[in-house]
Amino acid sequence: MVLENLKEVKKRILSACKKAGRDPQEVTLIAVSKTKPVSMIEEAYAAGVRDFGENKVQELCDKYGELPKDIRWHMIGHLQRNKVKQVVDKAVLIHSVDSLRLAEQIEAEAARKALTVDILLEVNVAEEESKFGFRLEETEDAIRKIALFPHVRIKGLMTIAPFVENSEENRFVFKKLRQFYVDMQSKNIDNVNMNMLSMGMTGDYEVAIEEGATLVRVGTGIFGTRYKIGENEV
Repeated sequence: MVLENLKEVKKRILSACKKAGRDPQEVTLIAVSKTKPVSMIEEAYAAGVRDFGENKVQELCDKYGELPKDIRWHMIGHLQRNKVKQVVDKAVLIHSVDSLRLAEQIEAEAARKALTVDILLEVNVAEEESKFGFRLEETEDAIRKIALFPHVRIKGLMTIAPFVENSEENRFVFKKLRQFYVDMQSKNIDNVNMNMLSMGMTGDYEVAIEEGATLVRVGTGIFGTRYKIGENEV
């Protein structure tokens, strides 16, 4: 099942890239493996997937210990400050930096371990009360402050769009973040390499790609249905 689903997702990514006139090499598929057993991750790994996303620190750490070391683990869920030390040396990218205090904690832990940690700032473009993230108007100020941290590198932006029946309804969210992302690129802020845009999940990744996503986070589309519908469904 995983292999067939992966083929379908990759086909759709190619189609979305073609429609948008983009090079498919610009888009990285992250297989969201939260709540999924190691055996299913191994199936995806055997099919060539190397980028996996986890929502919970403990689950990421457990799987990190069990699976091949060439896997690139992405921390995509809300990250509590007291869990930062467990994940800074395991995640290749933390997508969900949603506050200055969290960035400060990542800086402190990275300094202790003599690491440089790559992060994305999570932006709550739709301003949903149930979601974490910076409001769009706060984000430039946060970028400029975090850019001063020597052990943290801002690589781009991330958003979780609203849960909708029709993916077209999220196009404005992706378009808005892409416009802001391009604006930030043009400002050439020191220590900010704005080249990653993490947006789009199972229900809307094709629209996200058409609007400029460079990372798409697909879970259900690869691994099958998960417990609750609509709960930050990926």
